[in-house]
Amino acid sequence: MNIRRLPIPALRWTTAATLAAGGYIHAQLYVDEYRFIHIIGPLFLLQASASFALAALLLLGTPPLLLRAAAAGVALGALGGFTASRTVGVFGFTERGLQPAPQAILSLLAETGTLLLLAVWQMTVATRHRAARPPVRPAIPNRATTRAPFD
Repeated sequence: MNIRRLPIPALRWTTAATLAAGGYIHAQLYVDEYRFIHIIGPLFLLQASASFALAALLLLGTPPLLLRAAAAGVALGALGGFTASRTVGVFGFTERGLQPAPQAILSLLAETGTLLLLAVWQMTVATRHRAARPPVRPAIPNRATTRAPFD
C-alpha cells in the first residue's frame, strides 16, 4: 500500500478511537477498583481525562504535530505505567501478568494501536509534504557574477 494514499481523516478517526478506548478502560478501572488506591487512582483518572480530551481534539480537524505528540505521550505514559507496575512498582503499587482481565490486554492493544496509527499518520504527512515540494535544482554559477572584480 502506498503510504501517500492513506486518507488522513481515517487515520484521525481511528487514532481518536484507540485513544478514547484506552481512556475508557482507565476510567472504568478507576471507577470499579482503582479510585481507592493512593496516587494510582488519581493517575488513572488523569490518564482517562487526557485520553478523552486529546481524542476530542483529534476529531476537530487535522491537528498540528504538537497535538499528535501529546497523544503519543499519553499512550507511552500508559504503557510505561503498565510496565513499571509489573516490574519495579509504581508508588508501591504492583500487579502481576495481564491482570485485571480483560482490561490489561485491551489497554495494551489500545495504546499500542494508538502509537502505530500515530506513526503511520506522521509518515503519511511527511511523505505528502515532501511530494508537494518542487525538486531542488543545483545552482549553476553565472560567469558574469563569478568573475574577479578587476577582470
